Amino acid sequence: MIEFSYPWLFLLMLLPLIVHHFVPAYRTKQSALQVPFFDVLVDVLGLKASKGATELKSTVWQKISLVLGWFLLVFAMAKPVWLGEPQTREVSGRDLMVVVDLSGSMETNDFIDSSGDKMSRLDAAKNVLVAFSEQRQGDRLGLILFGDSAFLQAPFTADHGTWKDLLLETRVAMAGPSTHLGDAIGLGIKVFREEEINVISETQESSPAKQKVLIVLTDGNDTDSLVPPIEAAKIAALYDIRIHMVAMGNPETVGENAMDMDVVDQVAKLTGGESFVALSPSELTLIYNTISELEPALFESFTYQPKISVHYAPVLLLLLNYLFMMMFYAFKRYRNKRLVLAHGEVK
Repeated sequence: MIEFSYPWLFLLMLLPLIVHHFVPAYRTKQSALQVPFFDVLVDVLGLKASKGATELKSTVWQKISLVLGWFLLVFAMAKPVWLGEPQTREVSGRDLMVVVDLSGSMETNDFIDSSGDKMSRLDAAKNVLVAFSEQRQGDRLGLILFGDSAFLQAPFTADHGTWKDLLLETRVAMAGPSTHLGDAIGLGIKVFREEEINVISETQESSPAKQKVLIVLTDGNDTDSLVPPIEAAKIAALYDIRIHMVAMGNPETVGENAMDMDVVDQVAKLTGGESFVALSPSELTLIYNTISELEPALFESFTYQPKISVHYAPVLLLLLNYLFMMMFYAFKRYRNKRLVLAHGEVK
């Protein structure tokens, strides 16, 4: 299908008619024989003479060529474009970074599944996070794991299948037995900032701000992070990063596995997020469903048709038209010349 970028230019098709009607014909001087009875001759023949000039008449083929040439020129100026097949683009509006605690206490088998079997906190978290990822179509997911230190397991990606595979490969204590919660939040902030800088450097302009969300799942207190969780939360708030805190296990636990719910609540509150406590897989599922409602997927799509300019086609035809006419009249002139020469030789 073809459409025109400037269809109003087709009004120029009327320009030759206007010129033909209002502008006098071009006249050229030619040699003539002067006779004393010129006036009588003109009256007898019924001619309308003009002094010192003659009006050139174009042939039928010349008129056709001029009309066709003008049509092709206007056609090219209107910029015809070929419309390709409709294409649909999908744009994600939210980046979700999931932060998972791999400290030794995540191996505790105090969660009961739907069949009544015990399971570790980490296994329960994996099952719920896999289901959670399936609800986030259109969002980009990232994964940070932490223990003695925090590391990036999966950068932001729209490939949820790969993200789930990397999540399921995690094991308790693979990052160390401690709980460096503040360092994990700090790494999340760093990843968000680097992502924003990379987008600006690639596009050379600021892009529409995506909503940045950290979902932190932990079951213990922070243990000697370089940046305390509260300070990290304050920095996250400065960069408009919202943090939802999910505490696993009994908040009344004492000793090494005790959870400081004041810290959990403050981190969420400082960044505009929510804090939750999960004591079972069903509660954990309910929490992530709630987070999905708090952070609805921003899924935007738009359809467009690629346009390929074909203005060169009428220009090429125009050149071929005039090339043909030049060759036609050159051949005609050559043939007439040959006929004259042949006629002279016969005489």
